[in-house]
Amino acid sequence: MYISAFVNGALLGGALIIAIGAQNMFVLRQGMARDQVLTVALLSSTIDAGLIVLGALGLGSLIATMPWLVPFASWGGAAFLIVFGCLSFYQGLRPKKTSLETKGDVTSSFKKAVLMTLAFGLLNPHVYLDTVILVGGIAASYALDLRLFFVGGAVLSSFLWFFSIAYGARTLTPLLQHPAGARILDFAVASMMFIVAANLIVDQLASS
Repeated sequence: MYISAFVNGALLGGALIIAIGAQNMFVLRQGMARDQVLTVALLSSTIDAGLIVLGALGLGSLIATMPWLVPFASWGGAAFLIVFGCLSFYQGLRPKKTSLETKGDVTSSFKKAVLMTLAFGLLNPHVYLDTVILVGGIAASYALDLRLFFVGGAVLSSFLWFFSIAYGARTLTPLLQHPAGARILDFAVASMMFIVAANLIVDQLASS
């Protein structure tokens, strides 16, 4: 059970942050420019992890006082994951490539790196939906001991992802710019979404 909770958290955390967005684009650009890479990767991971923990503990405690919200969060989370997975799968069927533009301003100091990373990490409303609401709500469906493993898996995925794209940016760039590489990324996201959704549904059916 502990391993299952940890794996579910890791898969969910990974699936939510792998989809390329503004924050990931910024981290990739910094990695490609080799500019304040450690600062950007560490702070991005810490922001994501902090929001996950706040969602799991804060929102989880709130939901625990209202038992009827637990199945609601689980079924709602499963539905969201299935829809998001279908969208990712559909995107994978379409020929496209991820454009990673390296032109333009990049950070040139520690202070600028911190400010820009905070902006990309905290000013995106989808970040709160994914980490605080979705991950926190699903984490609340686990008992406290299992919830810690679930959160641990999600946090680990966050650190692994941001450090991987920051330091592996120059290697990832040709892959992500190729339509086949972009498709693989979309199919991977869809697969992880479907797996976690299936586990949530099975758990709810077993407990009902």
